[in-house]
Amino acid sequence: MFADRPLIPTLPAADIERAKAFYLDKLGLKPVEGEYDGGARFEVGGSWFLLYPSAFAGTNQATAAAWEVEDLEGTVTQLKSRGVQFQEFEMYDIKMENSILSDPDGRRAAWMVDSEGNIIGLTQSD
Repeated sequence: MFADRPLIPTLPAADIERAKAFYLDKLGLKPVEGEYDGGARFEVGGSWFLLYPSAFAGTNQATAAAWEVEDLEGTVTQLKSRGVQFQEFEMYDIKMENSILSDPDGRRAAWMVDSEGNIIGLTQSD
């Protein structure tokens, strides 16, 4: 039923204009023209996601969406230079270096926080 249907991330925003500015100014994404019930739609990598107004923005303490990138270090460095905040934590015996977590299996990831408190992951593609 769903195997051939796209999955569309929806991210809550307490302030849609502030959220749109974050995704435009910090991540370089432009919202698609049109009205989306007070929200904003962004097309990325052949798919899209929706920002929608919600009083519950920023309350999820887990990853809401993630991008796979080719150069994790370069992406993190560039986003930090634009003022994007990344989470820093230790998980089990794994430590982060420059906001990047590397696990024993070689997987690497980083987690940024958008203007609305949503946690967005970045992973290194092979």
